[in-house]
Amino acid sequence: MNNKNKRFKQKPKRQIYNFNHQEREAQIEKITMENTGELISISGLIDSITQTSGPTLFSITDGTGVLILKGFESPGARAYPFIKEEDAVQATVKINEYNGMLEGEIKKIQKLTPEQKESIYHQIEQIERKRAEPERVNFLVKSPILDKLREKFIEAAREIKLAIIQNRPIIVRHHNDTDGYSAGYALEKAILPLIEKQHGEGKSAWEFYLRAPCAAPFYEIEDSIRDTAMSLRNEAKFSNKMPMIIIADNGSSPEDLLAIKQGKVHGINFVVIDHHYFDKDVISQEVSVHINPFLVGEDGAKFSAGMLCTELARFIAPAENLEQIPALAGLADRINNPPVLDEYLKIAAKKGYNKSLLLDIATVIDFISSKLRFMEAREYIEVLFGEPMSKQKTLVALLAPYINGLENKGLEIAKNSVKTEKINKTTLQLLFIEEIYSRGFYPKPGKCNGLLHDYAQEKKGIKNIVSAAILSDMVTIRASDEANFSVHEFILFINKKIPDAFPEGGGHKNAGAIKFVPNKQKEIITSLKEFIKIR
Repeated sequence: MNNKNKRFKQKPKRQIYNFNHQEREAQIEKITMENTGELISISGLIDSITQTSGPTLFSITDGTGVLILKGFESPGARAYPFIKEEDAVQATVKINEYNGMLEGEIKKIQKLTPEQKESIYHQIEQIERKRAEPERVNFLVKSPILDKLREKFIEAAREIKLAIIQNRPIIVRHHNDTDGYSAGYALEKAILPLIEKQHGEGKSAWEFYLRAPCAAPFYEIEDSIRDTAMSLRNEAKFSNKMPMIIIADNGSSPEDLLAIKQGKVHGINFVVIDHHYFDKDVISQEVSVHINPFLVGEDGAKFSAGMLCTELARFIAPAENLEQIPALAGLADRINNPPVLDEYLKIAAKKGYNKSLLLDIATVIDFISSKLRFMEAREYIEVLFGEPMSKQKTLVALLAPYINGLENKGLEIAKNSVKTEKINKTTLQLLFIEEIYSRGFYPKPGKCNGLLHDYAQEKKGIKNIVSAAILSDMVTIRASDEANFSVHEFILFINKKIPDAFPEGGGHKNAGAIKFVPNKQKEIITSLKEFIKIR
């Protein structure tokens, strides 16, 4: 178990105490609707206590599952006040059904001795460890990058499953683009059924799970504070535990560090799945598990986050409707890894997704994500990813032509407004976004820059090219291999040359975004030209 999980501190000294009751003892996972009306004896750990205007609700776990026990003295009065959270108890309960969920009406309950508690803790630990073992699966495709990351996939799956089993809520944070949504959706498909199995169907999927997009290309301190404040409220109001936060398509850069540390102060655990470059790994020591191809000496541009998270999801639990996700994410994120992407495309084709359809779906997801912004929109996202596929195709057929029209308009504006100059053998395209596009215009700045960059390469035949979309406080960059550019080295360059611009950002070698203070925009542009010249 990860050393950050400190529930179990001691080894057992004795066997579990044997209770002399006529009632049948049972593990929680084996209690079904057929047991309604029966008296059953349960031994376990009190995980949380909630006082309602009626009964007191005790959440008990025996490692196999969770059951709500109801105790009633009088309306709003605390039942069995001698029972506290983290106590080990033995209870005789009558099994009832309430709103489609099983619960136990307490007939008698007693706190166990320290020796009995120690033994119960050990039993629960062993059961939970066994339940948290990852699925034994092969990767969908053959890749040395995945092989090098295999142990990290196993470790991440184990930590995520253990968090669910130990009743920690799960928050999935992902980047606000098609690759990020693909990553979040793939994890959701594996995680939600486990949460529903742990807590029962109904409200549990909303009480113990949240998926939320991040607008910035890193986990911002603002998002961290929101996640923490919400979790502390739920801890105080509902006795929930502090969550595990899974950061997907973000999380590996120094810009993520403060937000992660802030969450850790309050007891939040983190798992990071990313593929973006970092100069120095400052994240691994702060999180439970960190997955990134760069950690094993490989290029993160060869695998998108959606690809990695789909593979991870299969280690967490069997999940449906994932076959097309890696190909979709890879195409959307322009992954240049032909053997692997071709294999993923073949897998998607078997389910009825050809390359053209996947590209249209990616276009629609990018558009929808710009409109949803911070909304979870779980049901809408399910439709975008093919639940059901017939409705997805109808929606894509409706919206894709409209969105393509917006993109064509954006490209035409860019073509008529771009400022181009030749620096040695490299063509530099500058697109001053705020001068030519109205506020809230779609496509977003990075997309407009990408469309112009692709047009220059594919239609005008310019191979050695750097394209930059300039905003008052940010620049997004696309570069061809022939330009010998590097977003990371450019950030280092301007940090040395214009430190008072306070530049920060990231991405991949040939594509990324950099923020800076607004009054340094002209100096950033000058430095960009100088950097291209010395390359």
